[in-house]
Amino acid sequence: MKVLAVVSQKGGVGKTTLSTALAVEATRDGKKTVMFDLDPQASASFWKDTRKDESLAITAIPASRLGHMLSAVREAGCDLAIIDTPPFSKDIAFEAAQHADFVLVPSRPAVLDVMAMTRTLDVVKHYNRTYGVVLTFCPPVGREVDDTVKVIEQLGASLSPVRIGQRIAYSRAQQTGQAAQEIEPEGKAAQEIKELYAYVCMNLYAREPRSKNYDDQRTASRAR
Repeated sequence: MKVLAVVSQKGGVGKTTLSTALAVEATRDGKKTVMFDLDPQASASFWKDTRKDESLAITAIPASRLGHMLSAVREAGCDLAIIDTPPFSKDIAFEAAQHADFVLVPSRPAVLDVMAMTRTLDVVKHYNRTYGVVLTFCPPVGREVDDTVKVIEQLGASLSPVRIGQRIAYSRAQQTGQAAQEIEPEGKAAQEIKELYAYVCMNLYAREPRSKNYDDQRTASRAR
C-alpha cells in the first residue's frame, strides 16, 4: 500500500479539493482507495456525506490514530491511502508526513503564500520525504505564476509540472459531493486532475505501471 499526504500550513490552497479529486481518480484506476480526514473541520467527510457513490471510503480521525488506521487498511488490502490535513497545525503535518510515501504541497501562485509554504517544506524535509509543490488557483493571465515559479526555483523546492487553474468546476464539485472530472468530464479541470494523478503515481509507484484500464481511458479521452 502507498500513502499520499496532501499537506500545507496555509489555508485556502485547495488541499481537500485535490485530495478528493485524486481519490476519485485512483478509484477509477482500479485502486482500493481510502481517505483519512485529519482536519477538525472535516470538510472531506462532509463532501462524502453528500456523495452518492459508496466506492470511496473517507474517515475522519484524530491524527493520533493515523498510524493504527493505516496499518488496519494495509492489512485489509488497501492499495492507496490519501491523507487530507488541516492548515496551521504543525503536529498533524508532522504526523502525516511521517507516514507518507509522497507528499503533495499545494500553494497559490503568490510570493507570500510560497514563503509561508517553506514551513511545510521544513516538515517534509525533516522526514526526508519525496514531495512536490503544486500551484493551485492559477489565473489564466498575469505574471503571478511565472513570478512564483522563480521563487520556488530559488528555494530549490521540487515543483510539479502540473498547474491547477482557477476554475469554477472545482468549487461546484465540492458543493455536490463530486470531483471536477465527474461534473465536467471533458473540461480543463478534468484534464488537470488526470495529469496531476499521473504525476503523483510517477512518484508513488516509480517503476510500477498504472493499470491498463486507466491508460485506455486516458487514450480514449484524448481521442474525443
